[in-house]
Amino acid sequence: MNTGTNPKIKVGITMGDVNGIGPELILKTFEDTNITQLFTPVIFGSGKALYFFKQQLGYSKFNYKGIQDVSQAQENKVNFIECSHKLEKVKIGLPTEESGEAAYLALKKATQQLLEEKIDVLVTLPIHKKNIQNPEFQFPGHTEYFASLFNQEQYLMLMVHEELPLRVAVVTSHIPIQKVSQSLSIEKIYKKIQIMNLSLKIDFSIERPKIAVLGLNPHAGDDGLLGMEEIQIIKPAIEKANSDGIIAMGPYSADGFFAKGLWRKFDGVLAMYHDQGLIPIKTLSQGDSVNFTTGLPIIRTSPDHGPAFDIAGKNIADNTSFKNAIYLAIDVFRRRSENIHLIENQLQTIVPKETQLDDEKIALE
Repeated sequence: MNTGTNPKIKVGITMGDVNGIGPELILKTFEDTNITQLFTPVIFGSGKALYFFKQQLGYSKFNYKGIQDVSQAQENKVNFIECSHKLEKVKIGLPTEESGEAAYLALKKATQQLLEEKIDVLVTLPIHKKNIQNPEFQFPGHTEYFASLFNQEQYLMLMVHEELPLRVAVVTSHIPIQKVSQSLSIEKIYKKIQIMNLSLKIDFSIERPKIAVLGLNPHAGDDGLLGMEEIQIIKPAIEKANSDGIIAMGPYSADGFFAKGLWRKFDGVLAMYHDQGLIPIKTLSQGDSVNFTTGLPIIRTSPDHGPAFDIAGKNIADNTSFKNAIYLAIDVFRRRSENIHLIENQLQTIVPKETQLDDEKIALE
């Protein structure tokens, strides 16, 4: 794996569902080859889909170099690895069995190259979570797929917008809302706080992160009137993290926390479930945030949206989140290289237990 800036960092990119906006995002981003001065892109996907969208949308200047293996990738060029030789037809805006298979084959090939350290980071364009399902892929999303590769139960889906800056993680991700409460435990929340704290140190170079933990119920339970999870589960997890020297505070009522702008006083926010965390950050970032799977030894990011079949082929897809996902992956790769000493000691408490939190308390009134 590349551990410096020379040669350029190799960024693997999966096309996602070929009938969605993935191919359009690639065309928009790489039609201007100046971007390849920053890194070496390697796209995994369908050449037929790229050609179809190129002709449909008029990206005549887009070109790529076809290669068989990342070892053949050339700097200052868009490199492409064909993964879907059997794809017969592109049906813009329609998730099909064929497009699901093409998305999986690209992901499978890119993952292999990532695990073999032939690419440094991976950016995944959106899949359709249903049509990609097959005997080898039975996961609710990319996040769980990558976690399974490392048999890792403790990981984080972390949504990031560096300019705000705002970083929001979730304790439970792709599960039905009715299962959220029963999925929470002191140990699970404590582990998520630990992972977030370490990621903020290693991946974002924040020396002493401040983490806000949201409650589950309206008004954070109102002292048990609206639910006991805050008292019985969430608060004890925060206290356990504090005993390790982690600066975690809460639980906060989610609506007031974001409405009053309290998130600006923290380096990271831990929400209890998917929509509780993702709606605020997607709203505040205006759709330009990035999904980063942290807690794993590999670096994988993605845009904060889905395949958007409703606008596919209309040439109106915004590629900002995709470009942000690329830049974040590169930044995290470089920071991990710089913070290798923290990675080697990741099982140890970074902040001494005797650290007093009083002077770190944040005025929230």
